[in-house]
Amino acid sequence: MNIAVAIDQIPQEALPSASEAGPAPKRIVVAYGFWIFLLSDIIMFAALFASYAVLLRSTAGGPTGAQLFNQTTVAIETACLLFSSYTCGLMSMSINSRRYLRTYLGALITFALGATFLSLEIREFSSMIAIGATPQRSAFLSAFFTLVGCHGLHVTLGLIWLIVMMVQVAVFGFAARVQHRLLCFSLFWHALDIVWVGVFTVVYLMGVSP
Repeated sequence: MNIAVAIDQIPQEALPSASEAGPAPKRIVVAYGFWIFLLSDIIMFAALFASYAVLLRSTAGGPTGAQLFNQTTVAIETACLLFSSYTCGLMSMSINSRRYLRTYLGALITFALGATFLSLEIREFSSMIAIGATPQRSAFLSAFFTLVGCHGLHVTLGLIWLIVMMVQVAVFGFAARVQHRLLCFSLFWHALDIVWVGVFTVVYLMGVSP
């Protein structure tokens, strides 16, 4: 994605005014800074994907993905996270039109779906650890827990971020700086969905193939 084009598409009212965030060059730096953060996160996940691909068959005689993964649970997790991206988009539209009720409703549904995804992932980890499939068991499991766990940690931080933003909306309303932060949250959440599509494909679909 062209960063300059993406920044140009940000509504001007969603950017802090000069009195709130300083001169225009500073606002541009902030926008670029968030995109650099997202790109660095994608690079980190790319490295984790590469490590997982290399260590996929290094089970050291332990359980494989085909023996551990529950495709039904993973399908539910995927549906929850993808639908949360849709509700997050609806929330963003409500923010642009300054509709409080729809904004809170979109945030609530997004949070509920994200929390459901996270609870299913924690239950999956717990069930694997209960049968001895811990990160110490094999290189494959180390790579699995690192990649999927890192994504889960990002989802957790995203949920906390969403709560903080709803508090800011309640306190400050749709101030320019709040809209800008909500836009950044939306981009972050959509990026997590894109990463999860990769996790679902590489880890869970390819992981159960012979």
